[in-house]
Amino acid sequence: MCGIFFALSRHGHIVPDERTAALLRNRGPDHTGLHQPVIAREDDTALHATFLSTVLSLRGTEVTSQPLVDSSAGSVLCWNGEAWAIDGDAVAGNDSKLVFDGLLKACADTSFDSKSAVIMLLSQIRGPYAIVFFDATNNYIYYGRDCLGRRSLLQKSTTDGTLVLSSVCDNATGEAWAEVEADGIYFIDLNKFDDPTNVLRVPHARLGETSGPEVSFILPFPPMNRENPTGLHPDHDGQIDLKTALRQSLTLRTQHVREAFSSSSSIAPKVAKVAVLFSGGLDCTILARLCHDLLPLNEDIDLLNVAFENPRVHGKLESGASPYEACPDRITGRASHAELERVCPNRRWRFVEINVPYTETIAHRATVMALMHPHNTEMDLSISYALYFASRGVGLTSASNGTSEAYTTAACVLLSGLGADELFGGYQRHTTAFARQGYSGLISELELDFERLGKRNLGRDDRVISNSSKEVRFPFLDEDFIALALQLSVAQKCDFGHPEHRPAQHPDIVIEPAKRALRNLALELGMSDVAVEKKRAIQFGARTAKMETGKTKGTHVLS
Repeated sequence: MCGIFFALSRHGHIVPDERTAALLRNRGPDHTGLHQPVIAREDDTALHATFLSTVLSLRGTEVTSQPLVDSSAGSVLCWNGEAWAIDGDAVAGNDSKLVFDGLLKACADTSFDSKSAVIMLLSQIRGPYAIVFFDATNNYIYYGRDCLGRRSLLQKSTTDGTLVLSSVCDNATGEAWAEVEADGIYFIDLNKFDDPTNVLRVPHARLGETSGPEVSFILPFPPMNRENPTGLHPDHDGQIDLKTALRQSLTLRTQHVREAFSSSSSIAPKVAKVAVLFSGGLDCTILARLCHDLLPLNEDIDLLNVAFENPRVHGKLESGASPYEACPDRITGRASHAELERVCPNRRWRFVEINVPYTETIAHRATVMALMHPHNTEMDLSISYALYFASRGVGLTSASNGTSEAYTTAACVLLSGLGADELFGGYQRHTTAFARQGYSGLISELELDFERLGKRNLGRDDRVISNSSKEVRFPFLDEDFIALALQLSVAQKCDFGHPEHRPAQHPDIVIEPAKRALRNLALELGMSDVAVEKKRAIQFGARTAKMETGKTKGTHVLS
């Protein structure tokens, strides 16, 4: 995980303001690097470029300084991402140098157009990223986000024609920032650059598409299986492949974490390196259970469970009753934690109670609003509160004598179950679509959800979570896992045509249609209670929604 700041100006070097610089350091506490070249143009004028990177080192045996600078050509890379594979080859150790070497090679290959070569390389990267790359050989700048938008990158509008990009911003100045869309890679010919309106976009293209511009970013996903099921469907014949694909995704995201610091005497052997954002729901509990199969038994796994004091909801509690224990996600979290302990008794599962008093929520309001900016609705704030406090990992855990003790997670990698609802039909709108138009309507709704993944709020979530010097990873949004989910028939994912499904091995329980493939996977993993757990949005489960009295809606714009 890194923080990126880039500025391009005709009027001198630009640096981030003090507050933005502090937010960038929060993202990357291990190293801060600054590179400020003056770029000559063909018309003998100059551009002043600022490349600033902060680094949270998670891969490799040493901290890799950024920005990466090529001493011979002068090319520069600011990389905030995880390249799990490039062109089908797995990446072991630190990935930033490998990405930089690949980009330099693409720019120097005279047998191929450099722009096409760079875009081809970026489209072959599997994993989340935001990038700013200066090709000094051709005087080009490339910037953008991966095709799912899993890392944040913002752009600021200025009146003097300066281009400013940053992973995060301080919105206190009132300057206009916008999310860089995850709809392609952006390209600047510096010899023709006058202002940010001269930026070109290299758009996404489906695999096999022949129409459109000469250069395009080829997406790694196949078309969705639109086969309309007929008759009875066998019990999820794609289940084994689904489990294997999710295990592979988790293996990439949980192995070799923070190895550059593993020899430090301050890191105890049993300290958790990986934590799960844990509501106790189906998706996050499946991730936790599969982590048990992948991580050494002497390594703890932290389950970060957040609950808020909400005066609108908890104002009438009996004297002495805990508002936190009354939160739905706390109740579900404890139940799923107990089931994990039953199924995997040899693992230490550390359930971390993150209890947030209303006064503390209000005290952090300005910080959370700055991090989520430019998102600014009531719903954005309620979701951001939950992610912000959960990612801090500061709470209570059970001591050996049965009492509670203060605890702060040491894990720098947080796992999130986001993406499962979109891929496997977990939202109420999927139920509604089937009720109105049958399988064809359900398939269209699932396809729409997938198409919108890159426009969802992953950039917002990245900014909020990374402020705690943590990196969030989304195993359900692995490119290979998504490709498998898209190829499965709709009946294998969420068979609303057969709502009363009773598994042959568990005839006493009914598995609901929504996310049925994942519910069957939970059964296979021994978690029958989790398999029947209902979907609940984070802001309602943690009680961050509508903390004030009144008729405020989630779409209400905050001042």
